[in-house]
Amino acid sequence: MCLQYGVNPDGELIAIDQVRRGKTGLTCPYCGGFLAAKKGRIKAHHFAHISETCRAVSSDRDIDLPTYDRFNLHLSPKDFEAFTKFRRGHGPGKAYISFFERRKLIKWNDFKGRGGGYEFTMLGKIPFGALSLMLFNQVQEPLILGKLARFTKRAESAYKKSAVDLLDYVADLRLYRAQLRRILASTLYYLEVRADGNTLYRSGVTTRSVEERIPEIEQELRSHYQSVAIKVLGNWPHRGNVERYFIHRYHSYQHPIGTLTEYFKFDDPDQAKSVLIPSCA
Repeated sequence: MCLQYGVNPDGELIAIDQVRRGKTGLTCPYCGGFLAAKKGRIKAHHFAHISETCRAVSSDRDIDLPTYDRFNLHLSPKDFEAFTKFRRGHGPGKAYISFFERRKLIKWNDFKGRGGGYEFTMLGKIPFGALSLMLFNQVQEPLILGKLARFTKRAESAYKKSAVDLLDYVADLRLYRAQLRRILASTLYYLEVRADGNTLYRSGVTTRSVEERIPEIEQELRSHYQSVAIKVLGNWPHRGNVERYFIHRYHSYQHPIGTLTEYFKFDDPDQAKSVLIPSCA
């Protein structure tokens, strides 16, 4: 697993983006060993044990939030290729049809065409960015809460049985809840940016008010543009879970500005406004 949190001397969980790279005074939530912050340019930022990595972190514990940053729905490269071909109209064979049905990615519709046919479920549309922000949230939210319930039940069961892995299960639950708290504490925003005659758009999240965030965005843009005007088009509290899907859905419209990658340039204003219809509330 990729360890995103360490524990400070007060017992609080500290996220990787809250510390500088190198050795820290933080410890592993599972074994208590000291951690170093790994912040390179290739791999995702994470904590690593200074000494030998513990058994829990070495295992695949799957404590990530569902459909938060892995929009291939954990399909293998081979399965995802077959799924993509199926979307393009190529039949993957009966075995794959059954597999996709079991994963709730497709379903049979008696009223499709003349004799019925398969169609994608809302979950199955996520890898291709085919859901609006609102519908994506409707699919993702029960998956997140369902996983929370499973982690909670597993930890409670281990406590009642005095299981050997009790502390690991408690750590799993604690880390999962920490991730959930972070996204619920964040507001998703959508901005229109007019800069030197160009019209761009930006999405992002903030734990403060959007009004507090705007002056900082203006400042970062003024190293690239002389004239900058920003207008708030959308503002959704407790929707930090949607930010990465926004980027996934509209990745073909991304418009990097130097090292800034949060900006988008749509073909026409109506296309830009369609992001808001319907909203992700």
